[in-house]
Amino acid sequence: MQAEAPIDTTVPAQSQTPHLLGTRKSQLALWQTRHVIQLLSAAWPTRQFAEQHFVTQGDRIVDTPLPQIGGKGLFTLELENALRKHEIDMAVHSLKDLPTESPAGLAIGAIPTREDALDALVCRGNHTLRTLPQGATVGT
Repeated sequence: MQAEAPIDTTVPAQSQTPHLLGTRKSQLALWQTRHVIQLLSAAWPTRQFAEQHFVTQGDRIVDTPLPQIGGKGLFTLELENALRKHEIDMAVHSLKDLPTESPAGLAIGAIPTREDALDALVCRGNHTLRTLPQGATVGT
């Protein structure tokens, strides 16, 4: 079996079509996508990268609890379909929004280095993580 040739990153950027990164329009998704574009641009300075914005079913449904209508796939399906149709080259998601098993034909290609993991849990009634009632809902 013959090994694939490495990608040539020496092609002048002006002669290339930008690599499209699909993303949702939320502030967090846009920040994450722009961060990934910075990382990609630093690694491949001769390449161009651009955002393609999507509104997902999860973004459109605001009056029903998400678990009642489909859970995690609600924020990823439109981007997955765009990948399959070659409308975008890659998609940027929060890992928390992805299903446990990757959809057929798609894979997690990279995960950026993690930033500081010191998040906070803010509760009413002086609860701690240990004292939250069984089945409590935690928003992110």
